Amino acid sequence: MRISWNWLRTLIDTDLPPHEAADILTSTGLEVESVDPIEPVKGMLAGVVVGQVVECTKHPDADRLRLCRVEVGTGDPLHIVCGAPNVATGQKVLVATIGTTLYPVSGDPLTIKKSKIRGAESHGMICAEDELGLGAGHAGILVLDPSARVGTPAAQQLGLSSDFALEIGLTPNRSDAMSHIGVARDLAAAITVRTGKKVSAKWPDVSAFMPGSGPGGIQVEVRSTAACPRYAGITLTNVKVAASPAWLQDRLRSIGLKPINNVVDVTNFVQHELGQPLHAFDADKLKDGRIVVRMAAEGEPFTTLDGRERALSAQDLVIADAGQPACIAGVFGGLNSGVTDATTSIFLESACFDATTIRRTARRHGLNTDASFRFERGVDPEITVYALKRAALLLQDVAGATIASGITDLIARPAEWKQVQLPYHALNSLLGTRIGPEELRTVLEVLDCRTVASDADSITVEVPPYRVDVTRPTDLIEEVVRIIGFDRVPLPERLMMPSVVRDEVTFDGLQRQVAAHLAARGFHEVMTPSLVNGERTVRLNAATTASLVHLKNPLSTELDVMRPTLLFGLLQSAAHNIARQQKSLRLFESGRIYGIRNDGTTFEQERIALLITGADRLETWRQQTGPASTVDIAAEVEDLLRRLNARTGPAEMTEHPLLHTAAHFATKRNTLVHWGQVRPDVAKAFDLEQPAFYAELDLTACKEFLSGRSTTFVPVPRFPSVRRDLSLLLDSSVTFAQLERAARQSERKLLREVGLFDVYEGDKLPAGKKSYALSFILLDEEKTLTDDQVEKAMGRIRSALEKEAGAELRG
Repeated sequence: MRISWNWLRTLIDTDLPPHEAADILTSTGLEVESVDPIEPVKGMLAGVVVGQVVECTKHPDADRLRLCRVEVGTGDPLHIVCGAPNVATGQKVLVATIGTTLYPVSGDPLTIKKSKIRGAESHGMICAEDELGLGAGHAGILVLDPSARVGTPAAQQLGLSSDFALEIGLTPNRSDAMSHIGVARDLAAAITVRTGKKVSAKWPDVSAFMPGSGPGGIQVEVRSTAACPRYAGITLTNVKVAASPAWLQDRLRSIGLKPINNVVDVTNFVQHELGQPLHAFDADKLKDGRIVVRMAAEGEPFTTLDGRERALSAQDLVIADAGQPACIAGVFGGLNSGVTDATTSIFLESACFDATTIRRTARRHGLNTDASFRFERGVDPEITVYALKRAALLLQDVAGATIASGITDLIARPAEWKQVQLPYHALNSLLGTRIGPEELRTVLEVLDCRTVASDADSITVEVPPYRVDVTRPTDLIEEVVRIIGFDRVPLPERLMMPSVVRDEVTFDGLQRQVAAHLAARGFHEVMTPSLVNGERTVRLNAATTASLVHLKNPLSTELDVMRPTLLFGLLQSAAHNIARQQKSLRLFESGRIYGIRNDGTTFEQERIALLITGADRLETWRQQTGPASTVDIAAEVEDLLRRLNARTGPAEMTEHPLLHTAAHFATKRNTLVHWGQVRPDVAKAFDLEQPAFYAELDLTACKEFLSGRSTTFVPVPRFPSVRRDLSLLLDSSVTFAQLERAARQSERKLLREVGLFDVYEGDKLPAGKKSYALSFILLDEEKTLTDDQVEKAMGRIRSALEKEAGAELRG
């Protein structure tokens, strides 16, 4: 947002230089990103002074040239050759002295030099308006008032003053500061509190406003009060549409706006001065002299000021006459009711529109205007009529307008002053300050907050309606600290923080813990879109059409449903990297999946997914790599669950639509995680030709499973453990989980761990058979195990394996 320093100073009494004021504004939260000088005329007419023509004679060798002697207050008069037809003795003129650079309205810059023109020396130039860059006039030289003093610099004589543009990076919550008066209000509050000198924003005087007494103005009806809680308007006649005076044009140019005509310029001026958008209608074009604030009909045609016809929505608020829309409320005017050079009567509108309605309409039609920018964020409902009065008085001055009616002011919902209670201890404990009740009251009062009640513990204030973002005690604390200055918040000698121990498991904590673990294990995190292709999802059997969450208005048919699995994004990421010669990958993603239950309700679930493809490990000089397999993804899953202290039962084989040789860890209620090799046809659908191994962890189920569980610490065993190994011949269908379960059930006291360290399947074994080599760790926490105890325990384990799994002991 661009603010003119000269304009701002008309609204606040301060002698601060602009850069110091910018520092104060930045410290209040209105970050000034730059302070740039503005020159109303390039070069500020340096070297151009007031001169008086003391002699003017005809050039002896040129009919159209004059030989002039011009007094400029620096000694002898200058000899200047002038070709203007209107130059005459006694005139006060503007003279560009030798060395001066002029920037004319058209053409290149011109540097004045001593020259000879038709044999006569010329020591300067008497200037026309366009040569000075002041306007388009070139009929003759610019003749000044006889009272002008010789030698006066041209900028001083013409009242030109340099300005500064403050570029403020406004945050979306500060709609109250989207105007010069809003910035002045914050600057005044900060100066008052920090210096003790009372400074207030100076609101323009509208006491001269007198309502018209003529017969009727435009009749107003508000049908959509929810979208328009307040609507005000006034009719003005005898309007002479023309170019705005120089001061008004200069104000608009200083903030980067192009002057159009005096009526439009006044509405823009008031908008940027007060923050209240206005709109002017040609009153003679309003059918039956009526204004109707209503919702548009679905598909209702409307041509905007840019000449484009648009189809309106039933959710668009419009300002209509008795027949058709005249304006998209708060967004853009209509071609059929706009002000033109032929306009003589106008209806001036000032309103308060619902922010959500305006925002959706502006987005729907791709229109982003200064008015919609303000209405989307909220305007001050208490200055609706004040802004009308300000604009009406300005139009009287610059357009000769007559106020022909009173002000129509329809209020459906009065402005609300929100009550907020602020405990003193909350303020000081959060800021680390010792702000007393009186100082706090002073700060809140300069922020226009009205004290409702106060006692020894707290203060209750009413917050003005223009501060839509201040609703809680913490908001008031923020207001206090930004006005008193963050530099006044002391740094304590010691920083103390309470030690917080949480038993509950949170999604954020679980995600961070898992992400940190996987990163340490060599996985790289990716982030992929939540939208996938619905046709491909159904074709790959990842979900049914009925179970997918479809977008009503997708931007692309390739991204038309919410993802039911994280697998597709990881496969795309893997294929993208493999195409760039990254053949071995370990990827993970944390995100949500979406779906529709059988009863028609939708759901979201937090998941973390892992994908391994390529080599099984990082290749180094000490070890060779092999191809990744299901064992690698299973090992990562088991290691992750151990890290989470998720003590589950043994893994079980399962069916999964996207995986083959799939397995999972499950509780009685939920599946915590499933893993396996991605079906080749699924991988190929994403241009992935090499085997990929996938696991997906249900964080929602894990959180429920882990909540309320505590970690138990045990001392290091005092007595040694004993390891025994068995080599077993098994049917191919027997799983390690069956063997582990049989062993643990047969020896509950001494058996601590069961491990699988070798698997063999080959032609040296009978058909349908495989060989497992298992390790067993035995430990007695009370004494050293004897050989006899170990042999008896192993005997029970062998018997159980033979009975439960049909195992045969190999030699």
